[in-house]
Amino acid sequence: DFRGRMHEGDAMNQQVLLRAGIEEADAVACVTNSDALNAVVGHVAKTVYNVPKVVVRNYDNRLRHIFDLFHLQVISSSIWGAQRLDEMITKTPARTIFSAGNGEVEIYEITVTEAIAGKAIRDLNVPGKSLVVSLTRDGRAVLPAEDETLVLSDMLCISATTEGITRIQRMLESK
Repeated sequence: DFRGRMHEGDAMNQQVLLRAGIEEADAVACVTNSDALNAVVGHVAKTVYNVPKVVVRNYDNRLRHIFDLFHLQVISSSIWGAQRLDEMITKTPARTIFSAGNGEVEIYEITVTEAIAGKAIRDLNVPGKSLVVSLTRDGRAVLPAEDETLVLSDMLCISATTEGITRIQRMLESK
């Protein structure tokens, strides 16, 4: 529900930023076709104008370190696209449905396979690596108890780091 305004102009021109209302902005999205410009304007919005939410677009992954140096939240269509291609090619049973931060933690949707049917939720939970956040069975979602037993075709939403989801994918593919 976007209730702000979009303003076109030279993003490096302070008058353009002021006319766009950067001094009162709750959030700024830097989405030009220039990674360098997005990084600079994002950094200025955050440090000079104290905008609380700054999100920048990144095209060239080789320049990602610049955004990280400025501690900016990044949206990278090339990284998302590469991850999706990898999912489709490898036919992984885990599908990313949400990415938090800069992708350090993601929410995955997983269909319970024969390999993990009969296991308990606790078998998938690893502190700091993975946590089952919901279980959908017969179209009804619940926040599962640790001792809940998984049934073939249950749908799980799991919050996980890369290490956590790799462990779970190995479990799904075993047997």
